[in-house]
Amino acid sequence: MVARSFTLGELAERTGGRVEGDLAVRVSRTATLKLAGAGDIAFLSNPKYRADVAASAAAAFILAEGNAGLTSKPRLVHANPYACFARVAALLDTRPPQVAGIHPAAVVDPSVQLGAGVSVGANTVVGAGAQIGAGSCLYPNVTIYPGVKIGRNAIIHSGAVIGSDGFGFAPEDGKWVKIPQTATVVIGDDVEIGAGTTIDRGALDDTVIEDGVKLDNQIQVGHNVRIGAHSALAGCVGIAGSAVIGRHCTVGGGAIILGHLTIADHVHVTAGSLVTKSISAAGNYGASLPAMANREWLKNAAHLRHLDLMEARLRSLEAAMQASVRHAALAGSADPATTTPVSTK
Repeated sequence: MVARSFTLGELAERTGGRVEGDLAVRVSRTATLKLAGAGDIAFLSNPKYRADVAASAAAAFILAEGNAGLTSKPRLVHANPYACFARVAALLDTRPPQVAGIHPAAVVDPSVQLGAGVSVGANTVVGAGAQIGAGSCLYPNVTIYPGVKIGRNAIIHSGAVIGSDGFGFAPEDGKWVKIPQTATVVIGDDVEIGAGTTIDRGALDDTVIEDGVKLDNQIQVGHNVRIGAHSALAGCVGIAGSAVIGRHCTVGGGAIILGHLTIADHVHVTAGSLVTKSISAAGNYGASLPAMANREWLKNAAHLRHLDLMEARLRSLEAAMQASVRHAALAGSADPATTTPVSTK
């Protein structure tokens, strides 16, 4: 690994930030506020860690404008410190990149179309007629089924399987008849797919992952699914067939999205949620119970079993109350003290 280092001034030029303090201070690593030391640069994005800045031994910091006064040490001030940190971390990254070309242990069909600078890792298999755009990287042990189309600058991590059959079976006489999955998977530019993630090919329409989508590890994408540009899905999300997720959406880890649903743009689903209906408006959505003591959960579960009975009793009480109110109103209208006398003249 080749060590890299930059002055704070050089980092400001490359990230679009500005420096407060010594421009010449040099950093070679990124680190957390608590663990940073000499030669390290740390960042603050979450406000709840503001107090850690003053105690940090970092050589320099990446801070938002409103937090620039938290320390007198050199700091790189940026409108988006988290994104700035990502770019700085990339500049300081010492991990050796996977070399462009096809590893001798990979199996790539002669009909595959590879763009310039594509890297195919050891034991990766790319099936006939697949297309992989320039600059894309397939790490070891990736499986790309025949006919899959992958755009430019994609990153596909080990164990990913793209283009396997979708889960399509028709019931007949107590058995299942397989439905051929005759479409494919189309992946846009700048997509990253995590380790162990599986993306099924479409049955009739293609499964589509649009530009800039980021998929974490061990995600299941069913057949005919479409994920809109620049959406990000965390680990162990499951998406059933023919669901459509909009652009700029986020889905927390372990969430489940049922099939044939449509999720609007800019929707954010919290971790562990079960989405059973389409979502037509942008916003934050979630439905899951937080962890609690087991005894408390057992009590709550017992109450849940009686919700139907409780609802029926509540409706009965509401009906009785409404009847009582109506009776009181009728009785009040017949009260001589409130009744207009009839003239006898």
